[in-house]
Amino acid sequence: MSKVLSREQSKIEFARAKQLMPGGVNSAARAFGAVGGDPVVFQAGDGAYLTDIDGNQYIDYIGSWGPMILGHQFPPVKEAVHAAVERGTSFGAPTVAENELAELIIEAVPSVEMVRLVNSGTEATMSAIRLARGYTGRDLVVKFSGNYHGHVDSLLVAAGSAAATLAVPNSPGVTTGTSKDTLILEYNDPQGLEQAFKQHAGKIAAVILEPVCGNMGCVTPTAEFLKSLREITRNDGALLVFDEVMCGFRVALGGAQSLFGVTPDLTTLGKIVGGGLPLGAFGGKRDIMEHVLPAGKVFQAGTLSGNPIATAAGIAMLTALRDTPPYQRLEEISQRLENGLADAASSAGVEHSINRVGSMMTLFFCKDPVTSWNSASKCDTDKFSKYFWGLIERGVYMPCSQFEALFISNSHTEQDIDDTISAAKEVFSQW
Repeated sequence: MSKVLSREQSKIEFARAKQLMPGGVNSAARAFGAVGGDPVVFQAGDGAYLTDIDGNQYIDYIGSWGPMILGHQFPPVKEAVHAAVERGTSFGAPTVAENELAELIIEAVPSVEMVRLVNSGTEATMSAIRLARGYTGRDLVVKFSGNYHGHVDSLLVAAGSAAATLAVPNSPGVTTGTSKDTLILEYNDPQGLEQAFKQHAGKIAAVILEPVCGNMGCVTPTAEFLKSLREITRNDGALLVFDEVMCGFRVALGGAQSLFGVTPDLTTLGKIVGGGLPLGAFGGKRDIMEHVLPAGKVFQAGTLSGNPIATAAGIAMLTALRDTPPYQRLEEISQRLENGLADAASSAGVEHSINRVGSMMTLFFCKDPVTSWNSASKCDTDKFSKYFWGLIERGVYMPCSQFEALFISNSHTEQDIDDTISAAKEVFSQW
């Protein structure tokens, strides 16, 4: 594994970007605000690796924040995209590919009987919340601290991801009127959930959550919490919405709901569902989905929804995951990385805890288990910053925030994993 020698061109390009775009980026999490310094500017990805504009190669544990589960430039996806481009880039009209992708999603995800394709995870969650309100005739929505559901106004309250990283839980521009119908609860707190439903009985349209969190670090729900979610929402007439934009098709072909055996009423999808291209989806029970226009009255539309290039990539990706499942191998190499990083931290006397579900994982710099935003927020972010930059200098590209999950791809080799562990040992040995 070669060490990074220079990032001079990245510095030059980022300085240029700051004159052209707010903060020099098109998505806040890319700005390295949580770790300091200038972000790396990339020019290519191949398999498990990224190459920056200075020619440095990195082992990539972001994978475009999740969708590259089979690696960058996965041949079937690449070939499908090239073929689709030859037929045309956008029609704004129905295509057979939309049907094919919809069938793959419905086949894989337990809760989905009908699906609507959109352009991003944010669009998916925005549309699902509107549908839940339209279907139930209720206004209130419950979300959980540290769960991020895209930059939807009503959900950008006590959010994770960049908002948590930058310590700005409420965005300017989000009005009181927009946020007043959102209730914020603590993740993994069934008692708090029960109290909220007692206080607002018959008024809550939906509860939305990440069933495997990726935006306060990788955090998992307890069995008691999941049971309460399903029972309380069903008894009250509220909808249970799983935001599987990150974990859908990632932790299992059927998503977290198939792992945990809990079937929500609605599911939102993104990342992997488009094979890395801009595509999202929301789906659920037929009787709920038939309230979406034009079958029903809940409005949703988009010229680029079901774009033929994005659907071609999604079909190729989901077909590969179905026909040649990578999940057993991903579990094995992910366990190898988890054990190695834990051993490296323990050997150096570094306080830590690790959460992992399949190929999603976070090394937290705190001694106690992380089960909610309250516990995640106690992590030592200065130590994470030192860890992050130490790995960058050794050619390992990790998420640029303590509060983001890393992603392992099927293209990572055992040698990549071992090189990453060795790099972490070197970093910790210097503390």
